[in-house]
Amino acid sequence: LLISDFSRDDGKGDSESEDKGAMKDGDEEEEEEGEDEGDSGEGLWWCLCFQAAAALCISVGSFSDPDDLPGLAHFLEHMVFMGSEKYPAENGFDAFLKKHGGSDNASTDCERTIFQFDVQRKYFREALDRWAQFFICPLMIEDAIDREVEAVDSEYQLARPSDSHRKEMLFGSLAKAGHPMSKFCWGNAQTLKHEPGEKQINTYQRLRDFWRRYYSAHYMTLAVQSKETLDTLEQWVREIFIKVPNKKVHALTISWAVPPQGKHYRIKPLHYISWLIGHEGTGSILSLLRKKCWALALFGGNSETGFDQNTTYSIFSISITLTDQGYQNFYQVVDYVFQYLKMLQTLDPIEFVENICENMQLFPKEDFLTGDQLMFEYDPQVISAALALLTPDRANLLLLSPENEGHCPLREKCLSVQTQQRNNVYDVNCPDSEFPVRIINNDRGCLWYKKDNKFKIPKAYIRFNLISPVIQRSPENLVLFDLFVNILAHNLAEPAYEADVAQLEYKLVAGEHGLVIRLKGFNHKLPLLLRLIVDHLADFRADLGVFSMFSEQLKKTYFNILIKPERLGKDVRLLILEHCRWSVIQKYQAVMKGLTVDDLMTFVAGLKGELYSEGLVQGNFTSTESREFLRLKFQPLSAEVPVLFRVVELPQKNHLCKVKSLNKGDANSEVTVYYQSGLKNLREHALMELMVMHMEEPCFDFLRTKETLGYQVYPTCRNTSGVLGFSVTVETQATKFSTEFVEGKIEEFLVSFGERLSGLSEDAFRTQVTALIKLKECEDAHLGEEVDRNWFEVVTQQYVFNRLNKEIEALKLFTQQQLVSWFLEHRNTNSRKLSVHVTYGEVSKLTFLPAASPLLQDATLINDIRAFTSSLPLHPYHKILS
Repeated sequence: LLISDFSRDDGKGDSESEDKGAMKDGDEEEEEEGEDEGDSGEGLWWCLCFQAAAALCISVGSFSDPDDLPGLAHFLEHMVFMGSEKYPAENGFDAFLKKHGGSDNASTDCERTIFQFDVQRKYFREALDRWAQFFICPLMIEDAIDREVEAVDSEYQLARPSDSHRKEMLFGSLAKAGHPMSKFCWGNAQTLKHEPGEKQINTYQRLRDFWRRYYSAHYMTLAVQSKETLDTLEQWVREIFIKVPNKKVHALTISWAVPPQGKHYRIKPLHYISWLIGHEGTGSILSLLRKKCWALALFGGNSETGFDQNTTYSIFSISITLTDQGYQNFYQVVDYVFQYLKMLQTLDPIEFVENICENMQLFPKEDFLTGDQLMFEYDPQVISAALALLTPDRANLLLLSPENEGHCPLREKCLSVQTQQRNNVYDVNCPDSEFPVRIINNDRGCLWYKKDNKFKIPKAYIRFNLISPVIQRSPENLVLFDLFVNILAHNLAEPAYEADVAQLEYKLVAGEHGLVIRLKGFNHKLPLLLRLIVDHLADFRADLGVFSMFSEQLKKTYFNILIKPERLGKDVRLLILEHCRWSVIQKYQAVMKGLTVDDLMTFVAGLKGELYSEGLVQGNFTSTESREFLRLKFQPLSAEVPVLFRVVELPQKNHLCKVKSLNKGDANSEVTVYYQSGLKNLREHALMELMVMHMEEPCFDFLRTKETLGYQVYPTCRNTSGVLGFSVTVETQATKFSTEFVEGKIEEFLVSFGERLSGLSEDAFRTQVTALIKLKECEDAHLGEEVDRNWFEVVTQQYVFNRLNKEIEALKLFTQQQLVSWFLEHRNTNSRKLSVHVTYGEVSKLTFLPAASPLLQDATLINDIRAFTSSLPLHPYHKILS
């Protein structure tokens, strides 16, 4: 699939996907969805769209693992990244992408393996060529195999405590013997290294055999998207991917040209027939062919393209992917298909479609925009008439196979390319503004508004932050706030269901300092949805049964957060840095002590009595319409509520806080080494981003690829309530490495990185600057990305809506020496360093540990956080405004 994407050249893109959000601090988006304490104001806001991207899916996954090598498909997905004959550097592809503002990922599922990457358009062709080598000639040298097994094992160890993964494995264990569901899909050191060694299995050879068998062009689908023309993209793909090996494939297509069916769009007879043909249950044609081992897949239908459906005819096709045995018996396959169709023609179609019809909704005929998606009427005569046309004498057969080579003397003369036009349905007569403007500002709240002039779709986003000082007054209040938000969402589930059916989305989020209400969807009904939410908030009720249910659920939620080493490590780090923060541990202790419904109702009354509303309306609304949204009739605040925490200023020395994990028997550990920068401006923030961007690939290469410390290894920018810093994190296993050893390796990496920075050529420095600028310049993929960026400015009360432009201007002026100096500033004897270690433990409460290695004996040990922070100076509230 080639996608020539000119949509954002003139700002006319109209596609919209789910909110990707702008990731903060590595995992803040997950927390904002309710799993943790919410938005601490810590993190880095990236522009997440890219100018060119590609994805490749191979129809092979863990179900194809050999019985004696569980996890081989997953292991192979890892190994193809480790260099190729044409580009032998182990992390060459990652390094190339990081240098040019790109990223990549891969995942192995049960029946599919997916690879994807994005990069600046200027480097797209070279990236495609490097990437294609994964599938053409990967090196997979034995030395890399031994090391990458450790990364797979670490990934498995990190996944072990996850309830969702544990449920999958438990469910799979219930499968009948021999069913692929019972396979161990992850793989680990035991299944890929130790057991094969004991059984004298050559993992290296088996890995290459697996690659040769399954990484074949006929199993692959490829999608590329860029702003080049279709002709250019096609030329690139042909030149680059022609060398991907293509093993045998057999495909049978049976097609009928029937009278045009467009006039029956309200009934869509071919849709019904395709459902009947494509049925895969007992008694289906595919079930029969699978039992005979003649077919792997079957699809039936009409693609509704101009070629398949027009005013002169409609095409109905049945495509079957045959096995070798099926290819040898393809005439019999065709005969079975015709027999199945004959059976359908003799039965009343209502026996097959009654269930579908019961669930259909009727729409008014003026809804022409949905005519190609919805089936409005059921007419068995029309369906039967179309079905009666699918007879053997009217069929065309197409048999595709390498076995036909040399037996096909005829050639098709030409190939045509089609284009598609898009209609613009957006029309709002309202003044333009590049950034949000404040249209309401009083003692009860303020409202920001921006008309959508870029995407021009009939949708909008509405967000409100209902700020209150009562939320942060105690751990008990934080628990009651979480209960309030959960029960409010529960109370809304039924009355708001119709909004969900109408594709209106809402979410209630327990933020650190307020309740965040997020809505999006078709704009004409969003006001009704907001009014429904506000009414339920104003008239909040909680019965004892619901209260008890969510109290028990919160106990589990907090516990599940704390047993994850990475989340416990973050909780400890922020508890040290942010003054007056309550930890998740304290929230867990509060909910375990027991709270009552009366406690909740008292809290809610106090919450509504001190509430300030700040909102953003963006999309297909006028400013006059937007003013109607600020109808929250609560009392004004007695004093301004800060939306950030005050942050302690760490002394100029090394600090260590080492705690035991709270998950009994879990060997997963985490080490985060954090360097505090202090109160800085926008310029330093951009410089820090640039430094971390330089750091990403060598950090991965040193700590994961070469040292094999763990699966998760990453540097991160830290914006902790306006105070800047950066960190390096490694998630490892205590059974393999001590946390002191891991920190020693992190320091070893930072030394080598400093040397690397100092020796950086001017060209390499400028290339990375350009890559970061391109990231910030790239246009939003959909309206939600622009909204996320603007909402960050509103919810943090910074209002620097042109932040990206200011950061770009700052980046253009940086020199290599400034970057080197910025890094060394954090590494000298006056650096403010905090290390947080979470290591193996079997306790149910937070336990502090001493340093167990001479390497860290000079660090100031933190074993009482409140005692340590009580004597430290506090930075004033700080926002990065200029």
